[in-house]
Amino acid sequence: MIELSSPRLTLRKIMLADTAQLVLLRSDERVNRYLNRPATTSYEGAVEFIVNILAADAHYWVITLKDETKLIGTICLWNTDHKRSVVEIGYELLPEFQGKGIMSEALSAVIAYNFDHLKFKTIVGTTHSENVSSIKILENNGFKRDVAREQQLQTEGGVVQEIVYSLKK
Repeated sequence: MIELSSPRLTLRKIMLADTAQLVLLRSDERVNRYLNRPATTSYEGAVEFIVNILAADAHYWVITLKDETKLIGTICLWNTDHKRSVVEIGYELLPEFQGKGIMSEALSAVIAYNFDHLKFKTIVGTTHSENVSSIKILENNGFKRDVAREQQLQTEGGVVQEIVYSLKK
């Protein structure tokens, strides 16, 4: 796992030492409001999640402030489609760090890493239609609404409240 950095942030590999902060992040109702996943409310659940991420050798980074080790969020590239050269981006940030440009800065570093090293030609970001902050982050980083992918989601799963954005190299 490659460590990434930006002017204010370090994006590093997740560790078992992040367990308590991960529970805070993944159990916060404000963070989970627009996510379709169960909250991680136990230490054991967080450890299991970390172990699975480490075993998968995933592109999953913990976001920390520069020169600090405390997890304030996560960002990942997942749901890879090597045949079509598409990868999906996912991210979450503790509420007290939202609205400060942190996620946009982290996203920018991960986008550059993808296009420079992983070489996926398209990055897809899926978000809830009411998640204005996430939509703004994607748009501010060059993502464009991808109606064709949205229609595919609707065809596969019925009524969907998610919207899809894509960024192509």
